[in-house]
Amino acid sequence: MTDWLEHLIIGPIVLPLVVAAGMLLIDERRRIVKGVVSLAAMTAILVMAGLLIHESATGAADGGDVARVYRLGDWAAPYGIVLVADRLSTLMVALTGVLGLCALIFSLARWDRAGPRFHALFLLLVMGVNGALLTGDLFNLFVFFEIMLAASYGLVLHGSGETRVRAGLGYIAVNLTASLLFLVGVALIYGLTGTLNMADLATKVPAIAAGDRGLFHVAAAILAVAFLIKSAAWPLGFWLAPTYSAASAPAAAMLAILSKVGVYVILRLSALTFSPDAGASAGFGDDWLLTAGLATMLFGVFGMLGARDLVRAAAFAVMVSSGTLLAVVGGGGIASLGAALYYLAGSTLACAALFLVAEILERGRDAGGDAHKAVFDDEYKDPFDDTERNDPGLVIPAAVAALGGAVIVCALMIAGLPPLAGFIGKVAMMGALIAADTAGGWAIVAMLAVSSLGALISLTRLGVGAIWTRDETAPPLVVGAGEFVGIAGLLGACVLMSIFGETVLAYADHTASWLADPGAYIGAVLTGEGR
Repeated sequence: MTDWLEHLIIGPIVLPLVVAAGMLLIDERRRIVKGVVSLAAMTAILVMAGLLIHESATGAADGGDVARVYRLGDWAAPYGIVLVADRLSTLMVALTGVLGLCALIFSLARWDRAGPRFHALFLLLVMGVNGALLTGDLFNLFVFFEIMLAASYGLVLHGSGETRVRAGLGYIAVNLTASLLFLVGVALIYGLTGTLNMADLATKVPAIAAGDRGLFHVAAAILAVAFLIKSAAWPLGFWLAPTYSAASAPAAAMLAILSKVGVYVILRLSALTFSPDAGASAGFGDDWLLTAGLATMLFGVFGMLGARDLVRAAAFAVMVSSGTLLAVVGGGGIASLGAALYYLAGSTLACAALFLVAEILERGRDAGGDAHKAVFDDEYKDPFDDTERNDPGLVIPAAVAALGGAVIVCALMIAGLPPLAGFIGKVAMMGALIAADTAGGWAIVAMLAVSSLGALISLTRLGVGAIWTRDETAPPLVVGAGEFVGIAGLLGACVLMSIFGETVLAYADHTASWLADPGAYIGAVLTGEGR
């Protein structure tokens, strides 16, 4: 790996941090400048993610390293801070880049004008997510999580309004509790093992004394509860639907990745610290993850069926997606994990797109209260009023038909119906689970079928209600150019995942195989001898 690519690993963290800091120095009324700078930063982050994921894929094909380790200050692990770019982390960073760029483009049509510091908060959220995905130790994971959550608090409240404030305050309280549990779990683990580096921790878990192993499992359980809250697992995910449905559309689209970060951490720590090489701790918590995942899927399905609008249905679809991953991590085995990772990417993109589409279809209703109140002008002025803008938006003659097509694509992806990527991921998961022929696997297969049926019924009903039964006296829909591009970008990514399904699924399968061999990750971090 060339020197510049080695330093590129820190780019998705440093770039949004520096640009966000610079945003604070720019007057809020210079929104065009802020928008251009933010777009440039997000495009650069996506390019970096593409280079990193390409390096992971080609490195594996050439027999080279899969885990690229960046040692901050050139201090070796476990004493120094390390960033690790392997197949899983680069996949998630690339997903964050696509989601962030499309949500940002959508927001430029109106939502970046609904409150202060939108661009700085948005970029800090991206920085926190990327840091959590790339870090190699638990303490810095906690730091990046707090940055991510602090930015998400601002984005959830962005636009003001009583409904949004109520949901936001509940969201803050829940996540502060999760952060406290996170800190307690980390402190206990450090007290028992003397390390917080994930790779080093994996080497010390088998050697934990029998008298201390129970306390270690308690610490791991406390840590798991914190991540399950962030993953919106039932019954800890009661906060997700009210928060996501009250947030602005681009904020909700970005929040769709936050629950997957929690799932990512659970998957990473399970693969490292509770692998078959972990001695008496091998497989700890798998049954609980399977149960929580199945319950989350079922709760999400009932939530979708009971939803009265597309925004709330999209929020419950995020829960179903998280529950699917948790169930597979707990009881699906490595054979189905690759398909689950493929499904994770596609379902996250589809849920985010549905948030954006739903906002346009529900426009004019009181989704978040007085979100239109200006905060910088001397006199009240609706920031969504485009009469004085040079570009009033792209008026699409067939706007309703185009949005209807977008709803159909989202429904097919979320329900897992052919010919799109959702179908490929679910069929691949079912095939691997049926071949494994375990009780947990059959339970996941049954819930996958139930979730597909529930999503199809819910999204069909709500889609017809939002599009075909619109009030004829309502003004015609006007879709801003940025809104159209943002939605098209997310749906285009879903279509590309379908067209190149074999290639993407192969990458995901290789990622699952990489996770099943924690020795390679440990060697790369501690000795630089990862493959």
